[in-house]
Amino acid sequence: MIRYICDCCKRELDPNTEIRYVVKIEVAAALDPQDCQPEDADRDYLDEIQQYLEHLQHIDNPELSEDVYREFRFDLCSHCYKRFVRNPLGRESAKAMQFSKN
Repeated sequence: MIRYICDCCKRELDPNTEIRYVVKIEVAAALDPQDCQPEDADRDYLDEIQQYLEHLQHIDNPELSEDVYREFRFDLCSHCYKRFVRNPLGRESAKAMQFSKN
């Protein structure tokens, strides 16, 4: 039997009696198009991309790939799911921490 645990509150989830929510987060570097110059009109961009990808395959640096793309997956109980969808980026909890001016 597969055991599920809420990744937020660490409570064990019973798949027979409660709903388990799966949250998948995908983070990718945004590569915005650059302004094209008239002399760039005849460049072979696909070939340049292919050469760049081949170059990246020979680099054995896990940090490089983490800077470009990351994927996360979390199991949540119904309580943690409701908290997550109300504030998915955690902004409210950061605002709640206010320190006195000493």
